Amino acid sequence: MSDSTDRGSSAGAETDANPYTLHDDGEDGGERGFVFWADEMADEVERRDPDEPVVIKGGISPSGVPHIGNVNEIMRGYFVAEVLRERGHEIRQVFTADDKDRLRGLPRKLADLDGNIVDLGDVNAGALGRNLGKPYTAIPDPFGCCDSYGDHFSTLIGRSADLLEVPIEIESNTAMYADGEFEESTRYLLENRERAREVLAEYQDGVDEEYVPFLAECSECGHLTDRITGVDLESNTVEYECVDVEAGEQVIDGCGHEGSAGLGEGKLPWRFEWVAQWKALGVDFEPFGKDHAEGSWPSGQDIARNVFGFEPPVPMVYEWFTLDGEAFSSSAGNVMLVSEVLELIEPEVLRYFFAKDPSRARDFDVERIDLLVDEFDRLERIYFGEEEADERERARAERVYPLCVGEVPEERIRLPYTFAAVLGMTDDPDLREEIARREGHIPEDASRETVEDALARVELARNWARETGNEYDYDLKRTELPEVEVDEDTERALAELAEFVEAGHTPEEIQGEIYEAAKRNDVPVGDFFTTGYRLFFDQEQGPKLGSFLGKLDREFVLARLRRER
Repeated sequence: MSDSTDRGSSAGAETDANPYTLHDDGEDGGERGFVFWADEMADEVERRDPDEPVVIKGGISPSGVPHIGNVNEIMRGYFVAEVLRERGHEIRQVFTADDKDRLRGLPRKLADLDGNIVDLGDVNAGALGRNLGKPYTAIPDPFGCCDSYGDHFSTLIGRSADLLEVPIEIESNTAMYADGEFEESTRYLLENRERAREVLAEYQDGVDEEYVPFLAECSECGHLTDRITGVDLESNTVEYECVDVEAGEQVIDGCGHEGSAGLGEGKLPWRFEWVAQWKALGVDFEPFGKDHAEGSWPSGQDIARNVFGFEPPVPMVYEWFTLDGEAFSSSAGNVMLVSEVLELIEPEVLRYFFAKDPSRARDFDVERIDLLVDEFDRLERIYFGEEEADERERARAERVYPLCVGEVPEERIRLPYTFAAVLGMTDDPDLREEIARREGHIPEDASRETVEDALARVELARNWARETGNEYDYDLKRTELPEVEVDEDTERALAELAEFVEAGHTPEEIQGEIYEAAKRNDVPVGDFFTTGYRLFFDQEQGPKLGSFLGKLDREFVLARLRRER
């Protein structure tokens, strides 16, 4: 890329802003000593001495299910916004729905307003299939509940932010065009289209002397066409021809109509539209994925400085994360909504996931979501001085934890997540509480509200067990002793195993003792495991038995192994 100073940068402009601005990962230390990346980004914003309110932006094109990967941009902006609020700034966090983009293909999955993911065949797919090439807001909602497909998608994004208690303002590109908020930028680009071509040609192939930075909405078929054949700035109109558009491996047919459109009857190409958003909204900071960092951002800052003549916002690139080891994909159906995640973990745990270092790629592994919960719980214990930690860990906990929970609780109880999953094996709420108290997880003087909040994790962990079909997805027979015939050798082995458990051993040691007790008493190991599964689940198989017994309350395990209850 050419240095922007060679193109006559605006007075006082900085050198090209590097979106990879983080000097510290917030977890393992760094050259500038930040314990939380959002503090560093807030410093970068303040260095610009911005006007109030400080505007933090994100954005998305409504192409499919708004999954948790899309929320990345909202949450990264949120943490910077919160830091700046702490420093006394007025903040406006906006999220642009690029809903005047054309629909280029059909997603395999969609989501209704309740967050239920459905196949394309379960809705009015024809509403989409008949409207390829049209803006999202010109396409009927396939669910029939919102004004358009674009509006449906934007509503879901807003609800995701609400679930995480992030105050965003959703700005519709369609509405901004209709309200004339892009008219000044559009007219300016058309007046200076030679300059716009010169800059864009550095980043995009096919920009020739006939290129015009505008897409007109065909008055006959509604498709967006980039074949602009004339510009009349006196009447604020363009002449166009509706031509075919390549969309991936398919071609969206144009109708061939030739007509004219006003500046509000079309849109800017993406690279120019992004910059026009910055200008219209007065954006001071915007995080974005590495795809934009390597593609749109270099051209965006060049266009801002050397076409429009203003300084682009402070950038920050974040790495994408994957879902269960695979890339998020609305078209392939590998998606998960915020509402689905919050059926498994508390909002503060999900916020903590987004508080982690944005420059590192991560996997959101649903099967091992217990590890994420354990990590958050440790952060919480460090914050309250209940667990030893080094100086940096303590500083990070003190900085990050309040931003994750919003309001630090005066009293709180956290049941270990896998212990909560064990409690989820019984439906009896009184028994759940009794076991949690017996095992020392609920103190005697805890308030009723705090106890109920703590036990709410049981349903979350139970949902996780059922979602993943893991070792906790079983119905534990607590209130009744299954009928199991036991011979003398097996009874002796059970008694020895009970003595071993009573003496106090780790789950791994209990697992080993199951094998040893069976061998010492000439009981086939497979048969001994089956007896254990029958005693606890009344089934022929189950989870890793030793690990499971080690997580249950000991009094119950002993009584069941001795077949007392």
